[in-house]
Amino acid sequence: MGEGYNPGPMMRYRVHVSGTVQGVGFRPFVYRIAVQRGLSGYVRNLGDAGVEIEVEGSRDVLDDFLRALREEAPPLAEISGIAVAEIPPNGERAFRILKSREGGDGGGTIPPDIATCERCLADIDDPKSRYHGYWGTSCTDCGPRFTVIESLPYDRPRTSMRDFPMCEDCRREYEDPLDRRYHAQTIACPECGPRLSYLENGREVTGDPIALAAQALKSGKIVAIKGIGGTHLACDATREEVVAELRRRLGRPGQPFALMAPLPLVREFAEVPPEAERLLLSPRRPIVVLPKKGGKLADSVAPGLHTVGFMLPYSGLHHLLFQRLDFPLVMTSANLPGRPMLIENGRILSKLSGIADGFLLHDRRIVARCDDSVVRLAAGKPVFLRRSRGWVPEPIPVDLGEEALLALGAELNVTFALYHRRKVYLSQHIGNVEHLETQEFLKGAIAHLLKITGARMPRVLVCDLHPAFPTTRLAEELGERVIRVQHHVAHVAGLAGEHGLGKLVGIAVDGYGYGADGGAWGGEVIVWREGEWRRAGSLLPVPMPGGDLATLRPGRMAASFLLAAGLDPTEVGLPPEELRIVVHQIERGLNSPETTSAGRFLDAVAAWLGISRERTYEGEPAMRLEAAAAEGKPLPLEPVIREHGGRWVLDTVAIFGELHRLRREGAPAPDLAATAQDALARGLARIAVRVAQEEGIDVVGLTGGAAVNDAIASAVKREVERAGLRYVQHEKIPPGDGGLSFGQLVHAAHALAV
Repeated sequence: MGEGYNPGPMMRYRVHVSGTVQGVGFRPFVYRIAVQRGLSGYVRNLGDAGVEIEVEGSRDVLDDFLRALREEAPPLAEISGIAVAEIPPNGERAFRILKSREGGDGGGTIPPDIATCERCLADIDDPKSRYHGYWGTSCTDCGPRFTVIESLPYDRPRTSMRDFPMCEDCRREYEDPLDRRYHAQTIACPECGPRLSYLENGREVTGDPIALAAQALKSGKIVAIKGIGGTHLACDATREEVVAELRRRLGRPGQPFALMAPLPLVREFAEVPPEAERLLLSPRRPIVVLPKKGGKLADSVAPGLHTVGFMLPYSGLHHLLFQRLDFPLVMTSANLPGRPMLIENGRILSKLSGIADGFLLHDRRIVARCDDSVVRLAAGKPVFLRRSRGWVPEPIPVDLGEEALLALGAELNVTFALYHRRKVYLSQHIGNVEHLETQEFLKGAIAHLLKITGARMPRVLVCDLHPAFPTTRLAEELGERVIRVQHHVAHVAGLAGEHGLGKLVGIAVDGYGYGADGGAWGGEVIVWREGEWRRAGSLLPVPMPGGDLATLRPGRMAASFLLAAGLDPTEVGLPPEELRIVVHQIERGLNSPETTSAGRFLDAVAAWLGISRERTYEGEPAMRLEAAAAEGKPLPLEPVIREHGGRWVLDTVAIFGELHRLRREGAPAPDLAATAQDALARGLARIAVRVAQEEGIDVVGLTGGAAVNDAIASAVKREVERAGLRYVQHEKIPPGDGGLSFGQLVHAAHALAV
């Protein structure tokens, strides 16, 4: 339908659109589809309330307009509701974009950073385009948002793009409502935009910076690449000597590296099922954990694992770089272990001196650092390992009442969560707050999120039950009132909150959480009812010799299980003197707190089988055990469940004894690894099913750090559904500690309502 096509009597609709509809090119989109159909009226922002449209024309044209509104919205827009009311026509002849309603720009939803769109990539590749070859090309459908915004309202003077005044051509496109770069705050071109430079030995090298970086990578050098939300360290992922050298320089002996490559190249090195392909190609561009296949990656990319994390190029810079490369790149966050990712050019050069051989930098300031998101498939569905770039600061709609809340998470893999106006804003990945630098990053990130959401510091803060966590101390410092939530209760509450459940039996398969009794919990079955909870089941408590040392030296846990089963602990491979100390600690009860941790059980099996006897990064033994199990099949092993301390317990000592018997009978390590995971999952699931039936609850869910294990999640799901109950797992937040702050909010809000 063209301009002037308006048969039939005139009608006028008032349309209210809610969701992520600001800062995403939604108003110019509405303008274009209205003008194309010859309709009159207006569109304007309403801040937090969404977008208001009045549109006038004939019924059939108006109905086609509404169809386009629903079906053709910009890729960054997420429409949560469209309300339409018929009002009297007023005879308007034109369609206009009005200024936002008074105060309207002070709220709204800031969209996340999104991969460069196909049309901008086409501009970059088109020799006739003024954007040809320009790394920083973007439009209202793509590019950085969260990482460049300094304050609201979201316009160019309040972003780091204010350092780059627009040229006449950019200004013309920026002011044209029919252009897709209309009010694109990050619009830039080679004439006026941020510039790249390539440096070696502290000096800028003359030439095309991207070509120089590509040549350095081809020659086996390690290159620091400053991107949208932070800096990566990159190298050729197929050359073992190069990847091993990066590990040596970084001091990361085993933690898997993320990789980047175009999709055809990813297929050479990993299995890409349809759901994983959809995730890889989505505008959010997460790292997707995939099963390895025949391609020759360096062994040091993901030592001892059966999976590898790949992401596709998501910026113009990446796109141009891979035009010059035919191999995948390691793309790991440029930070010292446990510290925040580097974002400032001076610090990138100084802190990475001796680690990177070359530096591909740009001069656009990164306002808010934001690590890559990580996703994998568990029990057939995507689950977050880390929710950050591509999603933050997009809110999660949930009604937790009127009181604003701020939750701070625990200590490792920290995110914080702000509840404001019936939305939860889950922060980007912060990291491990045992380090002072990360604590400062946490404080700065809180201040920044409050600023861009227009929220004030809440009166009520929420934290973990552990008294010694830095986040606990920060909550006491910032809050008028502090609510402390037990670790695994928060995990279960978060799962309930995600799915809008008032009651849930939750299985927490986790590493460590400070228990309500001061113990080291971690394998729990919890009944949760709108802020009230009960520990209905757990793993059998076993000694953890040396306390936290047993997490770093999993052979200690293996010795503990063997001793508890009446078996010889010498087969775990501990040095004789260390084993003697372990036995002494357990026998005398010296620094050997009891633990119900699922993570410690999996660690113990991994150490006992010789798969992982020292932890160099969080979760390593359990991840290596999962990799070994992927090569095997579970053997018949009936989990033993009994009463203990007023709750049901899964006897993991009995499981260990059965594994020991199977090993003596010749069972291979992969089968034993698969059996251990399967017995753990089925045993906890059976406790949860029994408890759910006793409590009259028809939903059982899985949460905690080990809930990302596909074999464990699939086994729990089968047991729950076999019993005729509904199974739920995390979809919107990570099941590990990266989602803990969300659960803290959910539980605290219910506690306040009591």
